[in-house]
Amino acid sequence: MSERKPSAAQQSRHAARELTVQGLYQWHMTGKSITTIEAEFRSQVADDDLEDHENWVKVMEIADKALFHELLHNTVRFKAELDRDISPLLDRRLEDLDAVELAILRLGAYELSRRMDVPYRVVINEGVELAKSFGATDGHKYVNGILDKLAIRLRSAEVSARRL
Repeated sequence: MSERKPSAAQQSRHAARELTVQGLYQWHMTGKSITTIEAEFRSQVADDDLEDHENWVKVMEIADKALFHELLHNTVRFKAELDRDISPLLDRRLEDLDAVELAILRLGAYELSRRMDVPYRVVINEGVELAKSFGATDGHKYVNGILDKLAIRLRSAEVSARRL
């Protein structure tokens, strides 16, 4: 059986999430404003010296820009609330999480709590895929476990209906 190729819309949303995780990571590590980071991301398309420039251009071209903007800005805007949702599910302090995994968990928490139009299974799958791409070797397993627990807490009716 062959794997189904994601639609153009799915690829566009995935690219927006990739950019969001990278933006959240940069925000966490540098303290720059989200507006500055977003502007830098858009300007890097013209930077031929950028490592992996071809891939960056491709991601920027296909990314859903409005979704990228929403996810980046609102994940930061609701950071305190998202951290309160995530913290009780962790086996360590929030401050001790890897910065990439923290970015992915915050993004997933935002989508689970504020984007009811996105099925919880999509949020979890995207988080796992992002962790496989950007995180530590087994980081995707940790992300999967935390987002699954969070989905049960935030979307219990949807999760229960799906598991019947």
